[in-house]
Amino acid sequence: MSDQMYTSNEYLEKNPTWHVEDSPWKAGQILKMMRQNNLTSLSIAEIGCGAGEILNQLYQQLPDTTIFTGYELSPQAIELCRPKQNDRLKFHLKDLLTEPNISYDLVLAIDVVEHVEDYLSFLRQLRTKGKYKIFHLPLDLSAQSVLRGRPIIDQRRDVGHLHYFTKDTALASLTETGYKIIDYFYTAGSIDLPAKSLSSRLLRLPRRILFKLNPDFTVRLLGGYSLMVLTE
Repeated sequence: MSDQMYTSNEYLEKNPTWHVEDSPWKAGQILKMMRQNNLTSLSIAEIGCGAGEILNQLYQQLPDTTIFTGYELSPQAIELCRPKQNDRLKFHLKDLLTEPNISYDLVLAIDVVEHVEDYLSFLRQLRTKGKYKIFHLPLDLSAQSVLRGRPIIDQRRDVGHLHYFTKDTALASLTETGYKIIDYFYTAGSIDLPAKSLSSRLLRLPRRILFKLNPDFTVRLLGGYSLMVLTE
């Protein structure tokens, strides 16, 4: 991972909430995936857990037999996690990939892969850390983002995206690194979450209408969607 942005104060200065406000929505998408695949987990880990709010949301909604563990490289983010910690929800300033002889029922990688410098090696190493894995991958590449140019550069500068996916390249990256894809669906953060720019507000209605007619075409044309993927 290109660590300096996260281990220094840079990411926190650019994103002072560490995206906590989006966490209930992301947790809801994870629960949707778990429920539609009858997935019950006694142990759940999240790699790159940030401020820990996704795990905290899951902790509040899943059975009290479930144990949650967050791994994060940023000291600043871990400090945001500490107040949420309890007997079933733990956070570690460690890299899950370097932890020996450890595996969970379910590992979450939510908006992480696009930040990792060598993401293919990351994916290969992560396979052994859980029976099931759930990925959330932003689909930054679309016709409008390429034509405008600025959205991709903004994502790189402000939130550290190093790789830019379409649905097909995201799924291919997972299968080529040894994952078996069980299920996937689009998530519509550009519609469900508050708009962060004028262009996002203007594109909200076209995205909503066109997505009902042809989801794949809409995502390729207008962007603003991510992909939630369940794998073994």
